This record gives sequence, C-alpha cells and structure tokens, in this order.
Amino acid sequence: MPNVIVCYKWVLDEADLRVGPGGALNLDNAGRKISEYDRNALEEAALITEKHGGTITAVSLGGPEIKASAKDALSRGPNSVILAMDPTLQAADAHTTALGLAAAVRTLSAYDLILCGEGSGDQYAQQVGPRMAALLRVPCISYVNKLTLDGDHVICERKLEEGVEVVRAQLPVVVTVLPDLNKPRIPGLKQVMGAAKKPQVVLDAKALGFGTAELTPRLSTLAVKAPLSNRKKLRVQNVAELAQQLVSALS
Repeated sequence: MPNVIVCYKWVLDEADLRVGPGGALNLDNAGRKISEYDRNALEEAALITEKHGGTITAVSLGGPEIKASAKDALSRGPNSVILAMDPTLQAADAHTTALGLAAAVRTLSAYDLILCGEGSGDQYAQQVGPRMAALLRVPCISYVNKLTLDGDHVICERKLEEGVEVVRAQLPVVVTVLPDLNKPRIPGLKQVMGAAKKPQVVLDAKALGFGTAELTPRLSTLAVKAPLSNRKKLRVQNVAELAQQLVSALS
C-alpha cells in the first residue's frame, strides 16, 4: 500500500483580484484557496489510495496564512497535514520552497510517491517539483496527464508539444501533474467535518533546520501588474461600409 505525499500551495484567489490605476493589483479583499493545479494532485492521491489503499500526507509551506488551508486540504482525502509555517517563509521563492518541502518530507519515516501540481496558480515557476526531487535524490516525472501504479513502479504519460511520452520509474518518485489528469471532487459536509479531527503538524523554520542562507530568496518580485489593453471603442453605423471599417479598426 503506497504512502503518498501531496505538496500544495495556498494562493490568492484570482476571482477576488481587482485592477487599479496603471494595472496595479488591489489585494485588499482577496481570499485564498488551494492552487487549482494542486487540487488535481490531491484528487489523484485520493484515487490512488481508494484503489490501492495506503495513506496520504499533505504538505504546504508559507507564512501564518497557510494555517487556514489545513481544513480544506484534509477534506480532500489526506490523512494528515504538515505545515512548514513561519513568518520568514511568506516571501519564499522556488528555491526556498523546495528546500522547506524536502525538509518536511524527510520528517516522515517512509514515502513512495510525491505529487505536485505542474506549477502554482500564482507564480507558475514550474521549479519546485524538480528541485525537491533533486534534493531528495529521487526521480522526477513532469507534465503528467495519466498515472498508473504497477507494484513498486509508476507508469506515467507525459503530455509534450510533439506528442505523448510514456515513462516508467521505480518508487519513490516525484510526479508533477497537469490539470487534465482528473476532475477534482468537491468535498461534502461529512468530509469537511471529518477534516477537523485529522492530525496537523506545524514545523517552523528552526524545526526545518533553516538558517539565514536557506531563508534568503534567490528571486525577488519587484512588481505584479495586470496587462493593460487599449480598446479603440469604435462604433460602426453604416452597414455598407461595415466590412471596410472593421478591417481598418482591427489592423
């Protein structure tokens, strides 16, 4: 029976974002949610354990805000959650995130399969999964849209630009998944109520073994702005000249 780990990120809900002057984003009333890509990873873990048995451990990293993510994550199938939570981790980049998640994974006695979204719903750097695999010294399979367990191996279909690649790897392995892998279920009342009773482990920076070097981001975000669009706002009234005016307006 496989021991599955799912890494997820607690991101801002893009539906709540508002655009201000000059394309600046107003985050004042923005809520948070589990990244859409990571919901696919959580769903796949649930499907695997429903078929093969085993356990699921959810793992997330960030500042104090990720505490609110535990109940949502646990309602989607995991048996427990580990929160790598510290104020110093609020600005974590892919480098620091991979270090922290790898450190959290090492606190577990055994694991077979680590699932991540191909990228996060905010930065979409697509680096955390491969970086974490390198730190843990296990294989990494990316761009996966189909996954099958076969004994102590995993068989994955990778969706690439030039076609589909089928690969096989021995467990343990890190797999980063695409949105078309599955359709995440919506947790019912029973699952939401049961999530409150499941174990939660909180690890701060010290418990993760982080010092100044590990906490220093390699990447800093200078600004985030919405793309601006220039609408011509032309009104076409003469039907006879409609085609010509449309061509001129679009050119």
